[in-house]
Amino acid sequence: MLVVVETGSTDGPKAGFQECNEIGMSVDVIEYRNGNNRENDVRKLNGLANVDDVTLKRGIIGSLDLYEWLDQIRNGDQAAYRTVVIQLQNEDHTAVVQTWKLLRARIVKHVSGPLNAKGNDVAMEELTLAYERLELE
Repeated sequence: MLVVVETGSTDGPKAGFQECNEIGMSVDVIEYRNGNNRENDVRKLNGLANVDDVTLKRGIIGSLDLYEWLDQIRNGDQAAYRTVVIQLQNEDHTAVVQTWKLLRARIVKHVSGPLNAKGNDVAMEELTLAYERLELE
């Protein structure tokens, strides 16, 4: 899996992610019936489209790029959104199998840890992204 946060920079990837939770979308259904309709059935209309937040996990690498993005958001920058592209690659990483584009994404949660000096686990960093629209390629 390859995750690209589009920032306008062409320096190449600064970090990878090990895990991504489910990427999902749903459309609400609105039930409607005309007051003068002779049938006692409702019509079902399309409502708002909703997308689920996405959580990405990786080992802590010390890069502050994503923290700087989060800092923009928490300081009230309404334009601090990015397009995040998640690409599923084949087993030998030579081709992209599926691409998800998260449009107008923002970090809404950042977690580091758990940190345990007695263990031998890798320290993990977790980012939760809220976004407005999902596109598949």
